[in-house]
Amino acid sequence: MNFKEKMKEIWNNAFECFKRSFSGGFTYFLVSMILVWLTVDEKTVGMTDKRWTWTVVCVLGAAAYNAFVSYVNGGNQYEMLVSGNMKRISAMNMGGEYKISSHKLAKEYRVWKGFLVGLFMAFFCILTAIVFGANQEKIVTALTSEDKPMSTGLGIFVVILLFLSGWSILPFYHLNSAGVSVSFYLSGLLALIPIGVTGVFYIVGAYGRRRKSMRAQELADREMAAKEAKPKKINYGGLPGTKPRKRK
Repeated sequence: MNFKEKMKEIWNNAFECFKRSFSGGFTYFLVSMILVWLTVDEKTVGMTDKRWTWTVVCVLGAAAYNAFVSYVNGGNQYEMLVSGNMKRISAMNMGGEYKISSHKLAKEYRVWKGFLVGLFMAFFCILTAIVFGANQEKIVTALTSEDKPMSTGLGIFVVILLFLSGWSILPFYHLNSAGVSVSFYLSGLLALIPIGVTGVFYIVGAYGRRRKSMRAQELADREMAAKEAKPKKINYGGLPGTKPRKRK
């Protein structure tokens, strides 16, 4: 494989992982909007019990759906890996690949793909931590002092990021609004949630599909063995004197 083909393969795999991040990533975006709607108001400051409860519930809900999608994706890509192995084995044994129209190399299972999908999901979490952390003093000052608002550009950017990754930044946002000094950079550690959940359940899904396939194959083998062991009926061909007499 030359350099151009290798780069094309890398691009195809990366783009496929990027596409696979949409469903799970949208869930984190959705819970962020819900948290902004439920927890952001001008009258209450700090992380109240209500805010903690809604944050935990929303994050667990997003992680659960993320786990389900990753499990299914891992199983589907394991099936694609099996198809790819069939093509490669036929190429070695017969000198030509077995044609499978549905097979796509970029959709084959690889251990690292689940973590890359999770990294794409965590992009806005990491971006939000960097932007908020780099502007910590300005944002905290605007939250704790009414006469020192943020610039218009930064204010718009902050609002957008709250909607995109409120699930990760809002706890730090509320704590700082109450005067508790917590670095916004620490919110970037929450990126480990989508990365870890996606990577682990992607692998679990692949092994789950593998076990299911192996059980189905074992069942088919047992049925075939039982069929072969079953005594065969003798066909006498209807010749005179060859049929056994029936008992009256």
